[in-house]
Amino acid sequence: MATNRPRGFAAWKPQAKTRQLLDQVQTVLDEYQDSLPLTVRQIFYRLVATAGFDKTDQAYERLLNLVNRARRAGLVPMDHIRDDGSISAGISRFDSPAQFLASCHDWASTFELDLLQYQPQHVEVLCEAGGMVPQLERVARPYGVAVRSSGGFDSTTVKHQLGKAYGALRKPVTVLHVGDLDPSGVHICSNLAEDVGAFASRYGCESLQVLRLAVTAEQQAAFDLPTSKPKEKDKREYPYDFTVQAEALPPDQLAAIVRNAIEQQLDLAAHELALAQQAEHRQQLQRTIATLLT
Repeated sequence: MATNRPRGFAAWKPQAKTRQLLDQVQTVLDEYQDSLPLTVRQIFYRLVATAGFDKTDQAYERLLNLVNRARRAGLVPMDHIRDDGSISAGISRFDSPAQFLASCHDWASTFELDLLQYQPQHVEVLCEAGGMVPQLERVARPYGVAVRSSGGFDSTTVKHQLGKAYGALRKPVTVLHVGDLDPSGVHICSNLAEDVGAFASRYGCESLQVLRLAVTAEQQAAFDLPTSKPKEKDKREYPYDFTVQAEALPPDQLAAIVRNAIEQQLDLAAHELALAQQAEHRQQLQRTIATLLT
């Protein structure tokens, strides 16, 4: 069946007005290059805040289609945008045992120790928007702190598995939550503390505390974040007459919020000790594997 939709890479010469919008998109990508990839919704909120872009569903859909077309035309780098949702399995293979050992030697240089094993508590970041996980993981990974998406938290299975995992740690757990300021985001946060907390307690977790990092009403005021009205059909208890999406926070500000919160939760002296041991283990592993390659 014939279609006018582009397939694969497709040449495109946008008109002047569209080109102007693409330049604004590129300005956002340049400004937050340390946080790439961004989601289109994050770009949307930066344009709303800085370029007078309409805050409507129609304007967002227009931007979504524009960025997609620009990526296919090579006008926006593919890896600067996060919109993937696929899962792959069984695609890693080796040509020979020698290639495997060589790969292991390379991997040894990036060996990561469990940096939280010397901490008095386990710390994780939970993010409501799955597309933001890579940029938050970039902030949290140097501290050995995992980042999870909360997209599956309507599932009893997911909550039970997480509670069981927390219980197995046999230490207090602190979850740093990043989510929308709306009834759903508030509900996810409280549900994590109550339902996952109940499962975790059953499996031996000493305690589970959930700290909401973003978005808060105070951050909305401080950064003048764009708001929307709560959905009338959502009758859950909610203390505000406005909502804010987490992706409305400037990526650099969100990164600073998460980084500061992690450092407040950790024993930084124990963290430095773990980093020193990690560096030593990397060298030992590389030396050991090198003997197998000769």
